[in-house]
Amino acid sequence: MKFTTLVCITYVVLVLMSFLVPIKSYVFENSVKPPCNQIEITDCISAILYGDKPTAKCCGEMKAQQPCFCDFIKNPVFNKYVTSPQARAILQSCGIPYPIC
Repeated sequence: MKFTTLVCITYVVLVLMSFLVPIKSYVFENSVKPPCNQIEITDCISAILYGDKPTAKCCGEMKAQQPCFCDFIKNPVFNKYVTSPQARAILQSCGIPYPIC
């Protein structure tokens, strides 16, 4: 009888404790959007100016900025960099789809 009582009390305590333990919830997003207040094209200069094949570093920069493309297109300061034929060629060469905003 004492053993059964001890098991029941332990069970009740565990159930009550499980309600008191904070539960962490995580929100997963498809991508974390970086700040879109500047465009980074430093490693893509030769591809932009001379039509060279973009380097791996250039493609990495473009992939990192991909969530900002629509913001860049809407911004008159950055629009010419993202909508130019060179930019489209770089994105295609890097395997990045051109944004549909």
